[in-house]
Amino acid sequence: MPSHSGIMTVIERAARKAAPRLRRDFNEVQQLQVSRKGPADFVSQADQRAEQTIFEELSHARPDWGMLMEERGEVAGDPNKPRFIVDPLDGTSNFLHGIPHFCISIAVEEPMANGKREVTTALVYQPLTDESFWAEKGRGAWLTDQRLRVSSRRDLSESLIATGIPFLGHGDFAQWSRIFGAVAPEVAGIRRLGAAALDLAWLAAGRFDGFWESNLKPWDVAAGMLLVKEAGGFVTDFRGGERAMERNEFLAANDALHSRLHKLVANALR
Repeated sequence: MPSHSGIMTVIERAARKAAPRLRRDFNEVQQLQVSRKGPADFVSQADQRAEQTIFEELSHARPDWGMLMEERGEVAGDPNKPRFIVDPLDGTSNFLHGIPHFCISIAVEEPMANGKREVTTALVYQPLTDESFWAEKGRGAWLTDQRLRVSSRRDLSESLIATGIPFLGHGDFAQWSRIFGAVAPEVAGIRRLGAAALDLAWLAAGRFDGFWESNLKPWDVAAGMLLVKEAGGFVTDFRGGERAMERNEFLAANDALHSRLHKLVANALR
């Protein structure tokens, strides 16, 4: 089994400590589907409980590090130290509806000499399947002890592409529709599974061949982007540039498919 750093041990321990309660809560929420009140409040509590567990574990292990968390927001730390980026429950709507497709996402972002920051450690953990997708900069991407590589497909007509569809008050549906109209006729299929962190982890594992989405938060994509890159893939903005986070546009695939997808997307947005 590949060895990993001490900080990877810390974040995986935090995720695994939060996972049993999420599994129990998921079983409960399936029963709540028949209730009048509905499970929304229950799911919000499940999300917060998972984040609290992860917060406590990470704070204990690295008390001077900052955090960026979906529920808690920005937690100040030493600006010269790394920070954690945490989504305790990516795929909340799936969880809410009893759909077994969600994950915990934790990344470590380190300050660089040029004043910028970069993600160097990533974990996407699926509590129901016990799949632990992890990566460290320069050391590859892994599913537990199995090395991950992005798909080797070179032909769009054989490729399965993941995306996220804009919904009530979130995203630009007109833009998404133009991209969909350009991509869909060229590929074998498009999937919208509802958890961007898992989409990117699955892309790193070769289950998906490409991915595009916009209007995502850092905690949705920080870990997944490193997984894709360490698995040999590319992640850019829709223009093919390195400003995915800044522009809030994410296009990912292997080298051959990325260039083809990029052309389709760029032409659709002209």
